Amino acid sequence: MAARLVARQASSLCRLSSPKSAAEANQLIQRRGLSGGGDHHGPPKVNCWSDPMSPSRWKEEHFVIVSLAGWGTAIYSGYKFFTGGKKGTEEKVVEATLQKVAEASH
Repeated sequence: MAARLVARQASSLCRLSSPKSAAEANQLIQRRGLSGGGDHHGPPKVNCWSDPMSPSRWKEEHFVIVSLAGWGTAIYSGYKFFTGGKKGTEEKVVEATLQKVAEASH
């Protein structure tokens, strides 16, 4: 039984190594049988602007973009909220510089 298996593998290796005709070569090319995109599972995915209130129906790439934009906005807003008190010191520096320039020109 094992000898038959070895013989079968050896003969298949001989056939694979040297196809004799174009038809035989075409048979050796692997076809991607069921890898097509036609058989989807679940509801169809939509663009985020088509149904903005249902993130579960959005396409994956749209969900990622909207999520990253939301997190970026939240982090930037938090940064501006917690560092917003320093705005006045910058204005004071500008006013002091303008006063020095005005005094120097007199």
